Amino acid sequence: QVQLVESGGGLVQAGGSLRLSCAASGRAFSSYAMGWFRQAPGKERDVVAVINRSGGNSYYADSVKGRFTISRDNAKNTVYLQMNSLKPEDTAVYYCGARRADYSGSYYLSNYEYDYWGQGTQVTVSS
Repeated sequence: QVQLVESGGGLVQAGGSLRLSCAASGRAFSSYAMGWFRQAPGKERDVVAVINRSGGNSYYADSVKGRFTISRDNAKNTVYLQMNSLKPEDTAVYYCGARRADYSGSYYLSNYEYDYWGQGTQVTVSS
């Protein structure tokens, strides 16, 4: 069982930055692939960035590539999402997900592949 708690969301002007954190409780955090997803009102939950269990492999949605960076600290049971050059279209509730990885290099792009979710944190970017 893994419990996830996101933090770091808020209101920021376009061009600004935020750093989201997702703290995990439970054992064997380093066995889990992690992902950040976001959901805007009336839309599906879409992938933003995902990372394998060691932190060596990652994937970014085209819409955030070059602006966002996902990282993890397995000693602190935490995964981060550094968001720079924010745009109004980045406004959404951001969710952290976790699933046990099948292989060391594995990461997962679909929200249906994740077993555990946090409660979400709101990110609002004003123009």
